[in-house]
Amino acid sequence: MNNPQLHIYDNFGDDVLAFSTTRHGGVSKDEYGEFNINKYCGDNADDIQANRQLLAETLGIDESHIVVPHQVHGVDSRMIADEYFSLPENIREMIIDKTDAIMTDAKGVCVGVSTADCIPVLLYDKEHHAACAVHAGWRGTVARIVIKSIMAMRATFGTNSTELKAIIGPGISLKNFEVGQEVYDEFAKAEFDMNAIARMEEKWHIDLPECNRLQLIKAGLKPENITMSGICTFDNNADYFSARRQGINSGRIYTGIVLK
Repeated sequence: MNNPQLHIYDNFGDDVLAFSTTRHGGVSKDEYGEFNINKYCGDNADDIQANRQLLAETLGIDESHIVVPHQVHGVDSRMIADEYFSLPENIREMIIDKTDAIMTDAKGVCVGVSTADCIPVLLYDKEHHAACAVHAGWRGTVARIVIKSIMAMRATFGTNSTELKAIIGPGISLKNFEVGQEVYDEFAKAEFDMNAIARMEEKWHIDLPECNRLQLIKAGLKPENITMSGICTFDNNADYFSARRQGINSGRIYTGIVLK
């Protein structure tokens, strides 16, 4: 077995480990190969469990402390406290069902989200040593899940958004996110600045990473506290999963954060 090869972010400081998985390392096969820990996309359960254990060893945490929510392109967030891990497994699963943002201030816990073209956003509140991982597909982006997640952090931890730091992880780029008129109209109806986020070629293209960066600024983050990975999953499918290239029956990138 090969250890998972992670794309590490160093923007949050030494008290945090923030990362995105790549396709390399692990035991998954075919369109899930090699590294996938998402059980909602059709991969083999034994391979997923083996990969979870490999990731836990790499992160230096217990395997059960890797939290992978069942995402539904909504805006709901959940708080993961130490007490969560004393609950029966079926209750833990219920808590993170239909959830697109996960936050915690517990050390040794990895909260993260799964993507394969959608935009993962990591948030870190140094003052309260708290973190949140957000799944922002186009529907979540239209519904402003990033702003709602920051509001949830403010209510839960007392987070001051002007001191918050963010990482926008691997996702599909403007060049490759071609959409129909109906998707363009959804963004327009939600009062996005379409001149800033869209361009017309043969069809409309929308810049999802930029949409989320602008939302972070709207929420009060300083531009210098926002880091863009600049990784397009569609262009870099050899290293990152892309549902547009591979179909939905393929693996998922896991973008996570561990508080030390």
